Amino acid sequence: MSPSLGCVADDYTGATDVAAAFRRSGLRTVLLFGEPGPRTVVPECDAVVVALKTRSVPAVEAVAASRAVRDWMAGRGVRRVYFKCCSTFDSTDAGNIGPVADALAEAGGGRLTVVCPASPEHGRTVYQGHLFVGDRPLSESPMRHHPLTPMTDADLVRVLGRQTPHRVGLVPLRTVERGAAAVREALEELAARGVRHAVTDAVGDGHLDTVARAAAHLPLITGAAGLARAIGTLTGTALGTADGDGLAGADGVPGLPPGPVVVLAGSCSAATLEQVALARERMPAHRLRAHDRGLAEALGWLEDSLAGEDRVMIYTSAPPGRRAPGAAAFLEGALAAVAARAAELGAGRIVVAGGETSGAVVNALGVSGALVGAEADRGVPWLHVTRPGTRLALLLKSGNFGRPDLLVRATEAP
Repeated sequence: MSPSLGCVADDYTGATDVAAAFRRSGLRTVLLFGEPGPRTVVPECDAVVVALKTRSVPAVEAVAASRAVRDWMAGRGVRRVYFKCCSTFDSTDAGNIGPVADALAEAGGGRLTVVCPASPEHGRTVYQGHLFVGDRPLSESPMRHHPLTPMTDADLVRVLGRQTPHRVGLVPLRTVERGAAAVREALEELAARGVRHAVTDAVGDGHLDTVARAAAHLPLITGAAGLARAIGTLTGTALGTADGDGLAGADGVPGLPPGPVVVLAGSCSAATLEQVALARERMPAHRLRAHDRGLAEALGWLEDSLAGEDRVMIYTSAPPGRRAPGAAAFLEGALAAVAARAAELGAGRIVVAGGETSGAVVNALGVSGALVGAEADRGVPWLHVTRPGTRLALLLKSGNFGRPDLLVRATEAP
């Protein structure tokens, strides 16, 4: 059976978040990393999620990769596409959310896409078109200091308007609270006025359910994992697979493999910094620094430490202003090299904190697909690598996700 639903995700941790949401909705979900090729084999499933690393690349590259994945999905019978962006709308004035959403909408023949990055369970809400992180506007959250995509404007209509030549409109909360029929009518009115992107308010999961029902006819929907969960539930209900316990996606998933656990932290988000601080108290840790001998020192430390420890951490995470300017690319590459060496040394689990870091690590390991397992925290599932002859589980954590002890718990015996 062809997948009913496809997701193009702009980073690897975002893709795992959506895959977990689909699995939780009862959908048999396949997760692929990187652009699939003509020979890529996809097991029978209800939903396929393709993880790209396009959040911070030039917009033209993000559009080309996303469009190629969409065309690949269409060739396999997928007719509804979900474009997964970050719940903090990580982007710049040049994109890439607007340009990619434009390209995917045009490819699917749609005039309009709903845009709703709300994820209430993670404290991300949209009110009057403004994105909030907890009780603070996005522009007053720690995201304003992000080294690659500093978010200094909470008004999503304004932010998206700088990324696309098309009109951007708003479906306010008062309309959402009137129900799916009212939202659909509002969407039709916006489309008639030439609006391409309809930013939609949502401050609770019930609002996301309403938006999902109202937008069920659209060939493209844009949002974070919160709306993906609502779309997945609708799809599962239509297919007769939704049972609310997520067991449908767990068939055939093995237990966590044996071997040492290596934590690699690259995110500089406030949540990750707190997680790293706690993990440093519980396990040997080494800070990888951006200088000529930084990678060699980290690799040597890793080899020495794994000779006598069953869990270790190497991190580059640092508070705003504590990283050398321009060091991000070097540090991502260095952590990816450490991950490859950890796998060679027999690591059974590799835990990665940070979206950009996760993408670099997965690429360095040559992982093309994985089975989605149990969640260590909401939206952070274990991924069991499907490559023959390999027993390795990955935990790819978005920088802002997880409770303070997530990195510690991920290293403990299953």
